Amino acid sequence: MNLFSNYPTEVLILLFLIVTFLQSGIDKLTDWQGNLSFIKGHFKNSPLKNTVPLLLAVILILEIVASLLMIVGVYQLYTSELKEMAILGIELSALSLIFLLIGQRLAKDYAGAMTLAVYFIISIIGLSLLVVNN
Repeated sequence: MNLFSNYPTEVLILLFLIVTFLQSGIDKLTDWQGNLSFIKGHFKNSPLKNTVPLLLAVILILEIVASLLMIVGVYQLYTSELKEMAILGIELSALSLIFLLIGQRLAKDYAGAMTLAVYFIISIIGLSLLVVNN
């Protein structure tokens, strides 16, 4: 079985989301203080200002877990055509995007919120393709 001939769009979307969320998670891990400082400043006038470290940790965990599930999902698509891990990974990535969207809206960063829509649309397309072809 050739992975790209059977699931080319699904795999490319998964790879895109893996790169996006794994890089973001690794960045948070390797520069926790820098990210925390930036986010605290970003949310200084929002209702979330006192919970930034906890919320950043939640997003970090979601991003890493989603990435790992999608990596396993790509492997399973290739080896056994199983889609459950890929679906779960995309669902977690979409959920993290919703959490990020809530934060951006509460911080009144409407331009930042708008950019998340592109990632969310890609996630929903990937999820739809995996579920419909399941």
